[in-house]
Amino acid sequence: MTTGKRKDEPASTTRPDRLGQLKLLVAFDALLREGSVSRAAAGMGLPTSSMSRILQQLRERYGDQLFLRTGQGLRPTPFAENMRLRIRSLAAEAENLIDYSQEKPAAPANASASGWERPVLMKAPPLSLRPSVLLEGQPTPENIADRLARIGHNADPQQRLAKYIATSAMGIGNSRPLSQMEAMDALSIILDGDADPIQIGALLATMNYRGVTAAELAGFIEAMWRHIERDQQAPASADLDWPAYMSPKHRDAPWFLHSARLVAMAGYSVLLHGHVGQGENGGKLELAAQACGIPLCHSLSQAAKATASERIAYLPIGGLSLQFQSLLGLYGILEMRLPLNTVVHLLNPLRARSTIIGVARPSYQELHRDTARLLSVENLAILGNTRDFAQFTPFRSTRIFGLSKGRDVEFIVPARETPPAEMPTMFTTFEYWRAVWTGAARDERAETIIISTAAIALMLVNDMALPFEEAYARSLRLWNDRARNLVNA
Repeated sequence: MTTGKRKDEPASTTRPDRLGQLKLLVAFDALLREGSVSRAAAGMGLPTSSMSRILQQLRERYGDQLFLRTGQGLRPTPFAENMRLRIRSLAAEAENLIDYSQEKPAAPANASASGWERPVLMKAPPLSLRPSVLLEGQPTPENIADRLARIGHNADPQQRLAKYIATSAMGIGNSRPLSQMEAMDALSIILDGDADPIQIGALLATMNYRGVTAAELAGFIEAMWRHIERDQQAPASADLDWPAYMSPKHRDAPWFLHSARLVAMAGYSVLLHGHVGQGENGGKLELAAQACGIPLCHSLSQAAKATASERIAYLPIGGLSLQFQSLLGLYGILEMRLPLNTVVHLLNPLRARSTIIGVARPSYQELHRDTARLLSVENLAILGNTRDFAQFTPFRSTRIFGLSKGRDVEFIVPARETPPAEMPTMFTTFEYWRAVWTGAARDERAETIIISTAAIALMLVNDMALPFEEAYARSLRLWNDRARNLVNA
């Protein structure tokens, strides 16, 4: 009796999942069009987590990252960009075939039809061409890549920087983000004063336009570390790094400085660093730091000594690098936020175990966390309430996003009831800010902001092992005991 099977055929075979493969390609098209995992998922009616898994499957199948996360969303790699037309053609034809049944066939053009006439089954996709073949004599991407490859690491600094600009700004399908090592070399050339001013603007503006990547930011930060350590030697001596790059246009009082003082009272060393103020009276944070007894340092070594002895210090960015201070000043010339405005948040000059920062845009929050991971940061808390400095707003539900012992962490702190607004006083904003600390003015809203911000910082320096309510209670005790610890207030 026979079973109908051929003897050389295996009992069972693994058939390719054609439907699953088609789904991957349609999802690939959605990612290319949207430049965002969440928007691509919404367009396909999928959860964001499912689209993230599909993206990982695509990366494994093609052996390419396909998309790099930037501040402007997902940026296709050259490989993905070269696939764009073919993927779009496939997805468009799939859409046409789905809609085909709804179309009424056209009437025959003449009565003498042969009977073989049928509607077109597949429309011809767009002809795939690369721009380099459209102009006579235009160099191919291969020619350009070969020319750039001949510029080695021993080349003249301006020539190396020109190579990085060309690599980053060649255009769709030909350009790519810089690697971490390339970004480090590029900023090192600029910090050493070896770059042409036009090159500086071209590199930074191009990176800002297409969206900087985590690898580029990490490379920039490593360049800053080398630049600082070459001129200033200081041992790691802080528990918490607290960047405070407030905009001069920000009108609110810096309540977070009082929060940092509470953390220092708890026995943890805190380094605050920010802009160098302009004018006779200096910047807002410098004035505030001096007013409340926070040591104002002019070098990294001074900051290290102050955090060791006083447990808190404020270091203007010019105390780290005058060249970097000048680079931040390009904002006033270009009227745009450059990648350097992101670098300062993760600079961490004293290599503290923990860093607390304020980043408002969700895409930039992920970018900062990816960068921190590349730099082996242990603990990171990202507050989305404010931009450029960490200050908690407890009166709305807030997501805390970051790292704990190098692992991703994310949780929600529920909103607290908003206290009633305080009556106007005769104090200036600066005087009122001081009066809240000394007790000369009572402001439940401001006090809750101070205590809540300190609570998040206390959670962070304890590896996020401390529940928020417990950290808040500890912060509240420190606030109530502050009278015994006032310094120059």
